[in-house]
This record gives sequence, C-alpha cells and structure tokens, in this order.
Amino acid sequence: MRGSAVVAGGGIGGLAAAIGLRKAGWRVRVLERAPGFTAVGAGISLWPNALRALTELGVELGPLRTPQTSGGLLDEHGRWLTRWDAAVFERSLGSPMVGIHRARLLDLLLAALPDDCLEPGTTVGSAAELDADLVVAADGIHSRLRAELHPGHPEPVYSGTTAFRGVTTRTDDVQLGVTMGPGVELGVVPLAGGDVYWYAAVSAPEHTTVDDPKAYLLEKFAGWRSKVPELVARTEHVLHHDIHWLATPLPSYVRGNVALLGDAAHAMPPFLGQGGCQSIEDAVVLAAAAARYDDVDSVLAHYDRERRPRSQRIARNSARMGKFGQQLENPLAVRARNSLIRLLPAGLSVRGSIRMSDWTPPRIGAQSPTSPAS
Repeated sequence: MRGSAVVAGGGIGGLAAAIGLRKAGWRVRVLERAPGFTAVGAGISLWPNALRALTELGVELGPLRTPQTSGGLLDEHGRWLTRWDAAVFERSLGSPMVGIHRARLLDLLLAALPDDCLEPGTTVGSAAELDADLVVAADGIHSRLRAELHPGHPEPVYSGTTAFRGVTTRTDDVQLGVTMGPGVELGVVPLAGGDVYWYAAVSAPEHTTVDDPKAYLLEKFAGWRSKVPELVARTEHVLHHDIHWLATPLPSYVRGNVALLGDAAHAMPPFLGQGGCQSIEDAVVLAAAAARYDDVDSVLAHYDRERRPRSQRIARNSARMGKFGQQLENPLAVRARNSLIRLLPAGLSVRGSIRMSDWTPPRIGAQSPTSPAS
C-alpha cells in the first residue's frame, strides 16, 4: 500500500516515522503544535539498536557520532563500583553507545524531510479531523490522541524522581560515568564537538520547586567526588522537570487508522536510556509494515504485534532499574547494592544492556506490498 499519512508531533519519533514512511513510498505531512521544530532537552543516548534503526532510515550521524569508549559507575565518594568497556559492546553489537545533543539529532532528522511536508503551529484536537489513510500519534507523554483512543486509561504517573539537566563545554578529558548515592544519580555523557551532557536525578516529592536550580545543585552536591558539580557551575541554563511514565501499559498501540508511537505509546523512566531509542525503533517497524502490507489494518496489526511487547518490557525494566538504582535511599540497602555491584564481573554488569540493544531493524521497502494472508 502506498497511501497518505499524517504524523501528529514533530519530535524525534514523529520525524523518524515521517522519514520512514516517505522511504516506504507514502505521502506524509508532519503537524507540530509549536511554532517551530525545536528540541526540548539536552543530550540523548543512542544505543546500538537505535543507531541501526537510524541507518535503516538513511540518517547518518557523521562527525556527531561520538562513541563512548570508557567509563563506569561510582559511589558518592568517587570509588569505583564497576567499569564499562566499550570494546565489550563493539564485539557483541558492532558499536558502543553514542551521545548526541537532542537539537543536533533533530536537525539531522529535519534535513531528511522536505520543507513542504512540515507544518508547525498546527494543533491536532482529534484523529477524526485528519484526512489521511494513516494517522501516527507521536504527540508525547500527555498525548491527546492517546486519551481519545483509550478514554479512561490511567494517565502517566510521577516516577518519584525529579531531574536536572544541562549541556556545557568540556575543558578536560571527561569520561562517560554515573555516580550514585542515596536517592541520587549523577550522570556525565561526552558529546560531539567538545560538549558534555550532564544530569542529576533526585528522589523528591512531586511538584518540588527550586527557585535557582543551579544554586540548589551546587549546594546539594558540594564535596561529592563527581564531575557534575563542576559542570553545573559552567552551565548557562539548567533544565528541571519531574519524570512521569505510563505505568499502566496500554492494551493496544493502534485503533482504527491510528498508531500511537514513542512517548504517546510507552513513556518510560530514563534509567535505561532507551526512551528515544524505542521511539526510533517504533518508526522503522511502522514504516517497514507500511511498505510490506497492502491495507492499513494489516500495517497496524503488525506494528502493534511487533512493538508493544518489546517496548513495554523495556519500560518495566527501566522502572525496576530506578528502584534498584537511583531511587534506593535506605543507607543499608545502598551499601548492600554497591557491594553486590562490586562483586559482579564487569562483563556480567553490561549483559543486560547488550541484550536490550541486540535488535535488528526490519528493512523498509525490501518487499513488495502483500495481502493480509501473506
């Protein structure tokens, strides 16, 4: 089938879906509520599964592809809990994780689309008002279209974590690293071009307000053996937001001619670094199905069958990782966790990440359209 599609939402997942559907031969419009296509956020981790999906879309990172070659997990005193070896990932998956600024990734995705298919400043109130064979609901964690498709389904809930993030310029050799303390996780991810992305995840009541995020972080983490306080001090603008996720899984990602994609379908905590990666996976699977089948029902049935189990499993695992990691506050439990991590072989500690990233995207347009029975 080669039909028309409307993508509601111009974030990473929505733009990736538009690129994939165009590659599959579909006519595509991308509707974005904001007056322009701009990235909200700081850095993003792209694991090998997402890198392979981007390659299938024809989007190459080029010089922005900055592999993480070393790093590790530390306690708040700067003592190593475990070290990561990117060579383990390369041997297993062909590539380590890559850090990139969200704005740069968005620029690459926009460059792969013609201007005449991009419609900023357009609000979508209902899927019924969209004239298209296929509607892709990529309208984010508080998706209006999800609420329309699944009225009464529980809304995203607060995860228990509030997050601070920023990007600044590196002044020395900064390695990928995570520092963990009771109810806290501080992370550093080197980016291309000499920048570095940092984040601070802190257990806190929902709607915790901080008048001056930068001053709050510098006071809270003064004396910590972590790069983050130094990076915070050099950061011009610090982002702060509570982390929510779709804790009650959806029974389906599709209804009628609508496919939910990205955070609209499976908003997850960030503790596995897979939120954006799963959105890109969604886009490739949907596009490949749109190239393969000759009717929308079959396209959407295949998409739901392929994407829902995997993305919901990763969302659950990410929430569990947060409870065992950043959200663990009891000092005795924290010491027990740290001791266990130290005892684990380095290869075993990354095995879960390797399994999660060991995903190969389907080919887009590799097959002629088939009937539902094929």
